[in-house]
Amino acid sequence: MTTGSLVVADLVIAVLATAGWLGGGAASAARRRRLALGLAVGALLATVARAVTITALARAGWWFAAEKVLVAAPLSLAGVLVAGPRLLRPRGDIRSAAVPLLFAGYAGSGALLVTVLHGYPVSAGAGLLAVAGVVTATAVSWRALDARPSRGLSRAALVVAVAALLTGTGLAVAPGAAPAVHDHDYREARAVGEPTRRFTLTAGTATVRVGGRDAAAWAFNAQVPGPELTATVGDVLAVTLRNRDIGRGVTLHWHGYDVPNGQDGVPGVTQAAVLPGQEFVYRFRADQAGTYWYHTHAVSDVGVRMGLYGVLVVRPAPVTGVDVTVPVHTLAGRALPTPRTEPVEAGVPVRLRLVNTDSTTHRYALAGTPFRVAAIDGSDLRGPTPLVDTAVLIPAGGRYDLVFTAPATPVALFVDGRAVWSTGAVSTATGGWPSLEPLSYGVAAAVPWARFDKEFTLVLDRGLDLRGLLPRYAHTVNGAADPDIPPQLVRRGDVVRFRIVNRSLVVHPWHLHGHHVLVLSRNGAPATGSPLWLDSFDVRPGDVWEVAFAADNPGVWANHCHNLPHADAGMTLHLMYG
Repeated sequence: MTTGSLVVADLVIAVLATAGWLGGGAASAARRRRLALGLAVGALLATVARAVTITALARAGWWFAAEKVLVAAPLSLAGVLVAGPRLLRPRGDIRSAAVPLLFAGYAGSGALLVTVLHGYPVSAGAGLLAVAGVVTATAVSWRALDARPSRGLSRAALVVAVAALLTGTGLAVAPGAAPAVHDHDYREARAVGEPTRRFTLTAGTATVRVGGRDAAAWAFNAQVPGPELTATVGDVLAVTLRNRDIGRGVTLHWHGYDVPNGQDGVPGVTQAAVLPGQEFVYRFRADQAGTYWYHTHAVSDVGVRMGLYGVLVVRPAPVTGVDVTVPVHTLAGRALPTPRTEPVEAGVPVRLRLVNTDSTTHRYALAGTPFRVAAIDGSDLRGPTPLVDTAVLIPAGGRYDLVFTAPATPVALFVDGRAVWSTGAVSTATGGWPSLEPLSYGVAAAVPWARFDKEFTLVLDRGLDLRGLLPRYAHTVNGAADPDIPPQLVRRGDVVRFRIVNRSLVVHPWHLHGHHVLVLSRNGAPATGSPLWLDSFDVRPGDVWEVAFAADNPGVWANHCHNLPHADAGMTLHLMYG
């Protein structure tokens, strides 16, 4: 069982145990002995089962079990010790067991709320608040059932609640205030010379045709995707961005391209958003060959979804053979691109540049020919071997380059089972194909560093964020949400290793701006294939990734989940050079 499965199983068992105790208490109050005993025994068994899942999670990593060991386990034990003796009494009024059973249910509920609303890292205040809630709910139930709770119990609840507030729950106070990211000005562009390639992109509202229907969109140059920008290594690009009527502003972020910081296009960090009637010129040297893309970073969760994106391709030399870009997107609930058929002569080399511009993973399958994965996220792989009947999973923001020699028979590329590009009719079923494991694909090479100067751990979770004007259920990093997540501080020349832990129930595609990271391991298993230099990778529930990079591109860089609604809901921090 994977760690992600254990997280889900533990949550389900906790809910069942809590429901059993509460149901048993309610049945006891109604004097339904058999039902009360049955529910209570079921809750007791679930509590024992949860001890097993908590132990397994603790072995997988303290991040997955901290609040369960320090809060849930003591509360559950207290519940069992209070309710258990009542279950052993065969006679007497079953109604006398109601409050002890309800106490056990409240204890389980308090522990669940700490996990769901507070998460990682656990705090003394959160634990005390849970205890105060359990004691208070027990006292109220005691009174409701015409018993007489002692004044000592009520006073104990008050004392614990005050202690929780004084200690702090971690819900209302940031673990460390993040410094204002624009205190350090890195917006001076590097001297790159006179432009050799000029482009103009005008952002505006538009109506585009998708799947045979008109759809409202935000578009560059009135098309979705925007124009494909191409260059050859050594070119100097000058891209003029104009905003016609996007009221919330636009920018251009060059996803995966390690541009100078001032050209990165993050509003409030590297530039101001370009408002209607304004323009901004991006200028940088094309020194990285590969497949990349651009998109707005102003209100990006809305802007990208509405169509403000396009492809950037930098080639080492003029094209030989067939070179096709396939940017996949979902606009107004309809899939892009529109399927197309392109006959290719046998023997011609073909490169398919696959780009996932959505916020979720897509599954790609090439049928009808062996192929190799030549590059991932713009970086060439070392010694890629031929693959047959194998799918690739591309995370949000990620890119894969597939290469093959065109056979005499038809070839088709399927995305989530839908043919998007082909050389002819292909009816192969690809749903049962295995997925490529990129960490073991290709030929290995030694890690280029013998030491690491800085280390960071990012624990991804969900939690209640009370730091703004209105509370929100945020996507958090180390217990905080943007803008209250402390930045990662590095110096130029540092070799940085950081660990990303996902203890939430959803996938977080991680994306660091301005740098590619080298994958060291996933879930304790080292990468054994070609060196993987990524800028976008899926951190699935229960995953622990270890990656490293050289701090060689000074600035203030966004480091965030590329499921863009998650980023908007708090899962964004910054890498800052000192």
